[in-house]
Amino acid sequence: MGDDTPGDTPEETPRPAATEAEVEAAWHDTDLAQVLYHDWESGTYDDKWSISFDERCIDFASARFATTLGPAAAAAPKPFGRALEIGAGTGFFSLNLRQAGWLEEVVVTDVSAGMVDVALEHARRLGFPDGEGGVSGQVAGITELPFDDASFDLVLGHAVLHHVPDVEAGLRECLRVLRPGGRFLFAGEPTVVGDRYARALGRATWAVTTRVTHLPPFRERWARSKEELDESSRAAALEAVVDLHTFHPGDLARTALRAGAVDVTTATEELLAAFLGWPVRTFEAAVNPERLGWGWAMFAYRGWQRLGRVDRVLSKVLPQGVFYDVGVTGTRP
Repeated sequence: MGDDTPGDTPEETPRPAATEAEVEAAWHDTDLAQVLYHDWESGTYDDKWSISFDERCIDFASARFATTLGPAAAAAPKPFGRALEIGAGTGFFSLNLRQAGWLEEVVVTDVSAGMVDVALEHARRLGFPDGEGGVSGQVAGITELPFDDASFDLVLGHAVLHHVPDVEAGLRECLRVLRPGGRFLFAGEPTVVGDRYARALGRATWAVTTRVTHLPPFRERWARSKEELDESSRAAALEAVVDLHTFHPGDLARTALRAGAVDVTTATEELLAAFLGWPVRTFEAAVNPERLGWGWAMFAYRGWQRLGRVDRVLSKVLPQGVFYDVGVTGTRP
């Protein structure tokens, strides 16, 4: 296991923010929007989502992976031999799963070269060997994977399917590169209902926080600059373009079956935890980050963690569709 802490991340070259003209062009070109947004976000993505490669995120990634595996977890090989991550971002899911012992060899892919660069830098800092048997990366999208048929034991992703224009075609391509009996697993996708309350909570928190922090008693210590808020607004505009789908769990399972998968199951997480998590994330984006520290991060995480335990109990009695996150897994015949 690596010993990175949340504040111990590689120095990243800042990438220029998208201009208004670029954002306008991206509204009409989904592929451009995906690359532009994720290249732009690559230098700040870890801070935005409190990503780290320490025990906190290792436990989180491992628990989410096991929850999505569901009944298959007991029979799943550990580690999976050769794993391909789709939309890997900065490597949060696969690199933490490798540290937890779930994965052996990892290939990270993303449509953003910036994201792949950061993920590979994280892998080097964690001491993983490059290439075969370790961690490697390529720029690639889910519907055109540059890999041979039947070349992976596992294809996985976290919070990526909602960015994919044709989810069924993407899952069919994942099945192509899986060996017979190989498994795909995608976690952290927004449900239809969950997305509605998450966005409502985010908008309300943003409005209240930005107004309060610009009042005279708080402005100097708590407010972000107008330039930073404008940049966040441009990011939010692009985010609306790249977030293409929300899912009903049953519909997502049927999509996987149409793609050719078997043994398909879904699992959902976060209800009460989402009602805390989304206001917390929005608050962090709206205030001067110097006012928040490790104590705040642990307060937010521990609160989310406690509510997550309650959610696991509620998941036994409430329908899947009311939860925020849905994951899906299945195998290649």
